[in-house]
Amino acid sequence: MTKILIIYTGGTIGMVNNPLTGSLIPFDFEQIQQNVPELARLNYHLSVHSFDPILDSSNMDPIIWAELARIIEDTYADYDGFVVLHGSDTMAYTASALSFMLKNLSKPVVLTGSQLPIGEIRTDAKENLITALEIVATKNNGVAMVPEVCIYFDYQLFRGNRSIKYNSEKFEAFQSPNYHILAEAGVSLSFYTNYIHDLPQEPLVVQSNFNANIGVLKLYPGITPQAVQAITTSSVDAIVLETFGSGNTTTAQWFIDSLQAAIDQGKLIVDISQCQGGSVELGKYETSKKLQQMGIISGFDMTFEATVTKLMYLMGQNLTNTEIASLMEQSLRGELTA
Repeated sequence: MTKILIIYTGGTIGMVNNPLTGSLIPFDFEQIQQNVPELARLNYHLSVHSFDPILDSSNMDPIIWAELARIIEDTYADYDGFVVLHGSDTMAYTASALSFMLKNLSKPVVLTGSQLPIGEIRTDAKENLITALEIVATKNNGVAMVPEVCIYFDYQLFRGNRSIKYNSEKFEAFQSPNYHILAEAGVSLSFYTNYIHDLPQEPLVVQSNFNANIGVLKLYPGITPQAVQAITTSSVDAIVLETFGSGNTTTAQWFIDSLQAAIDQGKLIVDISQCQGGSVELGKYETSKKLQQMGIISGFDMTFEATVTKLMYLMGQNLTNTEIASLMEQSLRGELTA
């Protein structure tokens, strides 16, 4: 019998209305089982690990990501795969972080949740949970069909580190703007095997050290020197620079000088586009040529979530800035198209 560990962190999927305040509050997984009697009909052996206390996904951080990775590492030999129930707001961050921590992953780790609480009549929670379990259980010749960290939401399976939450109101909450979906749930499950990772040949290695000392500088027309220098002169170790289009910035000398000063102080700067689709191409236009010349790192088509978590991960591995810069521009877990 297929054995699956459900790791329940919290999120809307496990919420009920507080009759006193009218706000949503978490409840325990036993109540989820009561609301989804179909779970008893699945021919899987399901075990549950519930976080205590249950977390709103807004409170996720690298310490909790490391705990998730440790749970998977400690139980890896006992289960065929893992379903992580998680709030949707930061699900793409957690999925990205897990993808980097779980090197040589050969079993599915599928994150899912819902837009409506599981007790609501029109909830999307039941379908998301049941299909996530089915995806984890699916094998081809005894081998996991999807040996990677994924997000399943609203009939689509996404690579975790390619995903973004783009809508807070629709059931279709996630997109993968720069990568094809991995599977689709219709009358049957359709897997797009050309886009799924090959099974690794090496054993699982869990690397859970993170350095979260990162700043974010998002450009906008009219940005002031004071706003830029608040980030570039701060004590962060790295900066994610969200630029226009294919990686372009203002060419004002004060701006270029601010970036150069930050680099001279040993800060890493990674350039990603504010556009959800497309890729950074440093040097394509004159407005990004100087960035390329001063050694700013290209994030190519990485999501913001993947960029932040990858930086935190690499900076926690006792690497030199040169090594980190090189690895940021390489695909480690399928997070970018260079």
